[in-house]
Amino acid sequence: MTGSFWWDLVIGIVGALLLAWLALVIVLVILRPRGGLLGEALRVLPDALRLVRRLAADQTLPRGVRIRLGLLLVYLAVPIDLIPDFIPVLGYADDAIIAAVVLRSVVRRAGLQAVRAHWPGTDDGFAALARLTGLAEPTDTGRPDRTAG
Repeated sequence: MTGSFWWDLVIGIVGALLLAWLALVIVLVILRPRGGLLGEALRVLPDALRLVRRLAADQTLPRGVRIRLGLLLVYLAVPIDLIPDFIPVLGYADDAIIAAVVLRSVVRRAGLQAVRAHWPGTDDGFAALARLTGLAEPTDTGRPDRTAG
């Protein structure tokens, strides 16, 4: 292309990274929550972060699940995102979308009850999390009924 091996290498690497980034953005747009789910994702994000930390520390869960959760925590902690935060709507949503995708895979591997046992928030928040991950919450959540008295 340019006649210089090093410039061709740099251009090739930058081009490959741009293509990979574009592919990831397209995947995020396709997987984004529909309707009001994006708002729910942002509402339960603080509880979801505590959930991820608790699940990552649980030694009873499979190693692959804990590794996924650890990588998610690293991604969320790093200030560089796939989609910059200044881009409207998707800028802040990429964290919520990636967290929902990872949690969905965790629920499929570890089970909804394991996730429920570590959930730090309200029952409504857990129901929103179950909707976000695309998994139906069982009618019996395993928690005592808080309305009984």
